[in-house]
Amino acid sequence: MMKQRKQTLLAMAFSGMLAATPLAFAAGEHDHGDHSDHKMQSGMDHKNHDSDHKGHDSKAGGMFLKKKEIDGYTVTFHVMQAKLGKEMGGSHDFMIKVEKDGKVLSNIVMNTKVKHPSGESETKKTMKMGDWLMAGYDLGHAGKHQLMILFKTADGEKHKGGIYYP
Repeated sequence: MMKQRKQTLLAMAFSGMLAATPLAFAAGEHDHGDHSDHKMQSGMDHKNHDSDHKGHDSKAGGMFLKKKEIDGYTVTFHVMQAKLGKEMGGSHDFMIKVEKDGKVLSNIVMNTKVKHPSGESETKKTMKMGDWLMAGYDLGHAGKHQLMILFKTADGEKHKGGIYYP
């Protein structure tokens, strides 16, 4: 009962934060940066990674939000620092939303993987938070982190891709 209450409160808080997301885009602080380091260096083949040029970044106010097309699905990557005392597995919340034709897919299974600047990597399953899937990771140390996802859709197909943070 307590776990369910905590998840409900987190989902409500998260929804409130998402409501402010369009304001960051309106502010015009968008970074399309240098995409020369897009080739994934893990053992996974990320054939869609180079499509990052179609993506959209926002780092206003410390927020990291990026959209990317993966196999015809619109995938939104969102990373934010976890609130003190509300950490769900790490210093940052790595959140992902998958859409097809403007509709959020809710019947998918997803795993995440982070390769840290040190070269170490870790994997975690996601948990559902409203329209988003989330995993907590410690991303507070300096350097670029490679954030990867692998998700399986209702048709049984597997899709993978990733981005770099920050």
